[in-house]
Amino acid sequence: MFASIVAELEGVGSDAWTHGTLEDHLGRRSRELMRRLYQDHLDLRAANEQHHDDIIGADRVARTRTERGHQRVLSTVFGDVTVTRNAYRAPKAVNLYPADDVLNLPHGKHSDGLAKLAVTESVRGSFDTAIEAITRATGVVLGKPQILDLVAQAAVDVPGFYAARRPSASPDTDVLVMTNDGKGIRMRPDGLRETTRKAAASSSNKLATRLSPGEKSGRKRMAELGAVYDITPVPRVAADIIASPTTTTTVTSTPRPDNRKRQTRGKWLTASITDDIPTVIATTFDEATRRDPDHRRVWIALVDGNNQQIQAITAEATRRGKTVTIVIDFIHVLEYLWTAAWSFFDKGDPDVEAWVATQATTILKGRSNDVAAGIRRRATRFGYSTTERKGADDAATYLTNKKPYLNYATALESGWPIATGIIEGACRHLVKDRFDITGARWGLDGAHTILTLRALTINGDLEEYWAYHLLKEHYRRHETRYTHQQNDYILAG
Repeated sequence: MFASIVAELEGVGSDAWTHGTLEDHLGRRSRELMRRLYQDHLDLRAANEQHHDDIIGADRVARTRTERGHQRVLSTVFGDVTVTRNAYRAPKAVNLYPADDVLNLPHGKHSDGLAKLAVTESVRGSFDTAIEAITRATGVVLGKPQILDLVAQAAVDVPGFYAARRPSASPDTDVLVMTNDGKGIRMRPDGLRETTRKAAASSSNKLATRLSPGEKSGRKRMAELGAVYDITPVPRVAADIIASPTTTTTVTSTPRPDNRKRQTRGKWLTASITDDIPTVIATTFDEATRRDPDHRRVWIALVDGNNQQIQAITAEATRRGKTVTIVIDFIHVLEYLWTAAWSFFDKGDPDVEAWVATQATTILKGRSNDVAAGIRRRATRFGYSTTERKGADDAATYLTNKKPYLNYATALESGWPIATGIIEGACRHLVKDRFDITGARWGLDGAHTILTLRALTINGDLEEYWAYHLLKEHYRRHETRYTHQQNDYILAG
């Protein structure tokens, strides 16, 4: 085969090929060369396979009869090959194949290399584009049910992998940050939660062709996300966060001596379409505990103000006896200030920016109650109607209710983060970029699998996980078929 490829490259007419033609030709031929080498190696192993006496299965039945020449097809990244090996048999007992054990052959036709490629491509784009990419790379044609089965099986060991994993140690001076959020995924009716499904079935929209303002399709199920990361604290002041719009274009700020670049390390993501908020938050606590089992470091929980998140974090911290400081994302607070501002200013009024900046700076200095009171006073003093002052009242109520979680003065002085950009970005990257493909509607199992594997891949853990997964697969596929002592003997042989 190799000689024939060399002859083709030396042959008449090959000197007229473009480099693209040469690439295509060598791509096809080299893949076939690798397939033949693969096949020849399997044939060599079959010819040299040693006979084992008294192969004993997990059923404690000895396989005393041996038959040579049993074959099965294996579809690899190079193409289909045939595995020939000895079968060890006993009456009324399933055959055992020690060679399969050594090769760690899958139960199905497709190799672990194809399964890994299916994972890599499926978390990147749609299943259809994944199938096309695999065919381009390998020449192997998979059906959609096959790729779904491969990725589903590939995800089964992710919880165990993270439960057993020990992350690198971080300095006790580093702050440990937990943050959570949710993002809706468009589901098929059978994948919706019961209350959402009933609401979708009973809803009647005003228009036939699109949703009216304020209407929801009722076809999404919330994926809950969590992130844990380590951060080197960098003390700051309010002026480092926000400045008056009258000075931003004329004053060049000088970095404070201690305003070093914040170092964020060890970002880890988890996501679930099946678990609820408390369960996902408990998972983030598990990861935080693995990083800091003795709780020597400062723990911060960044949230967007969602009451269920705050309640779940508080309950989990109490259950574990951990001290966790909850901080609401400052960007959400800013949005409430802008809502209040439009109660007081006309659209486009340049004074609105200065007012918002002043209120935001006051909040950053730890005086959110003063801002809430000032908003209410202004709305009353100028005699705004209930409708006109609604935005102002909503903002004042929010600042009052969330005051325990708005201690930005301490957060800045201590160098803690005050924004949820990492989890917000994860919602877009992990969920939206993959699950919002035009026309996609998900089943619960498929969404859960891809969400799990996409988080694993974004964490940069796929290679480490795959080695762990194959060890677990070997146990499930083969070690459970033999007695423990016999299996050790086969592998040693």
